[in-house]
Order: sequence, then structure tokens, then C-alpha cells
Amino acid sequence: MLLLGACLSATAQTAREEIRENIFLAGSNYLDYDHQLATEPLTPAPKGYEPYYMSHYGRHGSRWLIGEGDYTTPLNTLRDADKAGKLTAEGKKVLKKLEDFYPTTIKRLGELTTVGERQHHGIGSRMAKNFPEIFKAKNVAIDARSTVVIRCILSMEAECEELAAANPTARFHNDVSESLQYYLNQPWSTKLKKAREQSPSIAREYKQKLTHPERLMKALFNDQSWVYDNISAGALMRQLFEVATNMQSHDTDIELLSHFTEEEVYQQWQLRNIGWYLDYGPAPQSGGIMPFSQLNLLKNIIETADTVTQTQATLRFGHEVCVMPLACLLELGQCGAQVEQLDTLDRVWRNYRIFPMACNVQLVFYRPKKGKPGDVLVKALLNEREMTLPVKPVSGPYYRWQDLRQYYLDKIDAFEKQSK
Repeated sequence: MLLLGACLSATAQTAREEIRENIFLAGSNYLDYDHQLATEPLTPAPKGYEPYYMSHYGRHGSRWLIGEGDYTTPLNTLRDADKAGKLTAEGKKVLKKLEDFYPTTIKRLGELTTVGERQHHGIGSRMAKNFPEIFKAKNVAIDARSTVVIRCILSMEAECEELAAANPTARFHNDVSESLQYYLNQPWSTKLKKAREQSPSIAREYKQKLTHPERLMKALFNDQSWVYDNISAGALMRQLFEVATNMQSHDTDIELLSHFTEEEVYQQWQLRNIGWYLDYGPAPQSGGIMPFSQLNLLKNIIETADTVTQTQATLRFGHEVCVMPLACLLELGQCGAQVEQLDTLDRVWRNYRIFPMACNVQLVFYRPKKGKPGDVLVKALLNEREMTLPVKPVSGPYYRWQDLRQYYLDKIDAFEKQSK
């Protein structure tokens, strides 16, 4: 881990530098897919190979916040302060912004936004452009499935619309059912729940360590004694930051991030980075097993790939709480890194690289052209960026599927034996 951290620091920007240049990254799971770090060109397939199958899992696009209280709690806090005459000029500005935005949230909680729909149209269009051998093949079969949540269903439809436009002969099968939930949004096992119980005290420690609301409270309120008696300052800071970072999910001029300093923005991101790592990542503090929350999804990926004999695609749509642990379970790039010292987590593991809105894993399978003999190869893309995999590559980002398949089967077997 020390060597990996040294290599990263020598060849890339720090998280602080990346967020300074692109403040949208501080949104963690609220990051707009189209505000990510720049992508790089894809590596051409090895000579004599062509793609014939894509196995995919993608998160829904940008959405409104899920809970009514996500908006009304900070809004009502500022309303009460205003009635008591305790807001500064800046506090009144923040209140007005919340007042202006709040009506758009009514009966929209958790729903897909126009920004979210646009993200999936873009992804679908690029799928067809990047892999025409699959998506423009005559009569190609595309099996698309979603969790039962409306924002996921609409995200699926947006991508399928683009693929249908690129290939009118494509044959789609769309399915949405509770019967698919066991792998599209797997319920947590007792073992995973117990493992997660090991980390709340650590999360609370960092919540206190990284939340410093004093300056913000002075900026918003003119009476700090009143703040002390009436407001949970740390909670209000985190609530406002949540609304502020999710503003990028909307086509709006309303913004709140300018009310936070650069250091406050960075610390609030750090807090969330650590929290997501503990709850869904490979954190040794929670036993290193949280990625196995996607055990059924990985099994489905392998089992489905085993049935493929012709050009086709399997598209699955769900949530970030599936994409993140799946990326860690697959050990894509540094997603599977285990970091003991959480103060240094940002050197190695950065959530915004894994699960922006509309985040996705694409496993692209390649075979020799014209039916010639040869190994099936696979390439992994995380948010359309090529990733390393935990077995020996054949060439660049291309790996033998049988090697990778066996690695994952052994990993599954070891976990299931420990769970008995």
C-alpha cells in the first residue's frame, strides 16, 4: 500500500488538487457523470480480435434527494432563525436560495432529473459508437433489466432509446420485477450487517474530526449564543453541504457551494469518502467483506457470460450501493485497496472515481474474428475508463476470461466457506 500510494502521488494529482480544480467532485455520489475527470482513448483490441458481448451494470442518473427532510430540515432551521432575527445578510441569501429551489422538489423526491436522463442518453450513444461490432450488429439481442425503482427504469429506457436509434434492427427484452432484486439490489446478509456494525464508532470519530462549522455559523447567523442554544451546528453544515453538492443534478443557476471555504469543502468530501469506504468498500475496519454485498450480482455476471454463444448485450440497472461494492469486488484498478490508516485514504481510494450519478461497469468480451480458435478475452471499463484486473493481462487492458472467471469463482468459494 505504501508503494502504491507513492506511485499515485508521483504520477497524479492529489484528491485536494482534483477537487480544487473541479469542485463538482466533492459531491461524491452526487457527482454529475458529465463533470467527471477527463477520460482517455480506449485501447484497440489485440490483432485478430473483435468484441461480441457486453455485460453491464449501471446506476440511475442524477436525481432529487430522497428524503423530504433533506430539504426541509435546513430550510426550516433558517426560516426559524430569520423569524427570530438571527440571520446575517449571507444567511438570508442562503435562505432565499433554498426557498427558491424547494418548490421543484415537491412530489419529486428521489426521481430522475433531466440531467440524469441526459447522462444515460450519452452513455448509450457512446456504447454504440465504441462497440459497433456489438450494438450495430444486425438483429443483436439486448437484454435490459432494472430494479423496481422508477429512476432506474427511466435510466434503462434512456440508454435503450439511444441503442435503438443506432440500430433499428436490435431486439430488446426489457424486464422489471421483484424477482430480479436478489441480484440487481441484493439484500444484506446477517454477516454483512454484523461487519458493518464494527465501523459506526469510527465514522462518528471522523464526523467530529472533519466537521468544523464555526466559521459557517458566524457567516450565516448574527448571534452565536442563539446558535449554541437552538442549532446543531455540525448537522446543519452537513445538511447544507448535501443540498449544495446535489445542485449539480439539476439544470439550475442556484448554487450553494460558494458559501463553503475550500477547506470545508475538502473536509466534507473526506468525511463522505471515509463513510462510503467503511460501509461499502473493502475497508479492513469492517472486515474487508462489504463488497460481497454484490455476491449474487457477480454470480449472475459469470453465469450469464457462460451462456453467451452469439453477439449480444446484458444491461442491468440499479444503484450506487451496488456499483461501488461491485467495482471493489471485481478489484477494478485501486477499488479493492485496503487502507488501515483512514487519514491517508484519499491518497489511494477516491469515491468520485467510482460512483458518480449514472456510474457503470462494462465488461466487454472479445473473441477471434471469423470463428478462428483462440481464448476469449475481456476488458473492464469503470465509467468508460479502462481498468486493470486482478489477473495477468494478455495485452494492455485485455485479460483471458477463463483466468478472470476462475479467480472470481475461487474468491466466491473462499467467502462462502468462511460464511458457513
